[in-house]
Amino acid sequence: MSDKLVYKIALSLIPNIGDVLAKRLVAYCGSVEAVFKEKKSTLEKIPGIGSFYATAVIKQNVFNRAEEELKFIEKNKIQPLFYLDSNYPKRLLQCEDGPIMMYLKGGTNLNAEKIISIVGTRESTDYGNGICNQLVEDLSSLNVLIVSGLAYGIDICAHKAALKNNLPTIGVVAHGLDKIYPAIHKSTADKMLENGGLLTDFPSNTKPNAENFPRRNRIVAGIADATIVIESKKGGGSLITADIANSYSRDVFAFPGRVGDSTSEGCNNLIKQNKAALIQSAADVIYLLGWEQIKTKKGNVQKQLFIELKPEEELIINVLKEKESINIDDLCFSAKMPMSKVSSLLLNLEFSGLVKSLPGKVYKLN
Repeated sequence: MSDKLVYKIALSLIPNIGDVLAKRLVAYCGSVEAVFKEKKSTLEKIPGIGSFYATAVIKQNVFNRAEEELKFIEKNKIQPLFYLDSNYPKRLLQCEDGPIMMYLKGGTNLNAEKIISIVGTRESTDYGNGICNQLVEDLSSLNVLIVSGLAYGIDICAHKAALKNNLPTIGVVAHGLDKIYPAIHKSTADKMLENGGLLTDFPSNTKPNAENFPRRNRIVAGIADATIVIESKKGGGSLITADIANSYSRDVFAFPGRVGDSTSEGCNNLIKQNKAALIQSAADVIYLLGWEQIKTKKGNVQKQLFIELKPEEELIINVLKEKESINIDDLCFSAKMPMSKVSSLLLNLEFSGLVKSLPGKVYKLN
């Protein structure tokens, strides 16, 4: 592998430098290698860095550890995913705190056309497991990539249902890829490698400590078109994933449960607080995400718009001209603009009558 990969891994290992600051360092320095070669006085001038973080970069001693990780991923045929690489999940590119470095074991397309994350309680009931199995079965004809966290309960149920229905499935884990946690799920994880895989932003020898699980949830939320919550207690970890998905402007769906059932309290609260749309079946998911295949006649596209557009608005229009419809993640990727900016531009274009919004954050020319 390239020497540049060592720099990429090393950047992710610098203490106190998280994903947001790491991306800022690369943007201002021009490349990953340049970050390590820059003077402290120059680093201090980068917005948000200052003396403390500049010192962290200058005094880092992570290259030996990066070399070890490089040997580990080569030996175990693990695919490195750096945020500037072409194989990095494009949906995560729109998340400000998306990992700068991830590791994938297995072989599936993380930029699949349709991806959903399924999360829920670790103490799932027959009711929740039944809903999960039926949901995945009903989505099987759409070849949806199923993402979850390989944990007990709803997570492992979702993975097993995907395998049963020949759907690709990814387990996002809160530790390095040198182990499987919980160990009882190893046989399922091994099967997932054949049509899916395991994904993490933690290097090898990282233990599944409690604080790692909320951090991995941002990947579960950011890599998918929508997050579906099936059973959750009032303070369940899946609610963290739902909150993160909402912060990314992603769709969140929840199955309601019986009043008084502790494993349904979290889902019911999400719905009550308008943090999740109520769904009862896969048909609801398909409709709300705009995945229904509707045959429409192609009319003549108006080649000129008799309205004065700003350059950024014109860029959005040009992208939409090339597609019959497009979801906001792909639109951000094509326009090379952050989601916050694209959302604002789309709103103005909708008010102008030039763009039409469809279910599932899909847009088309009006």
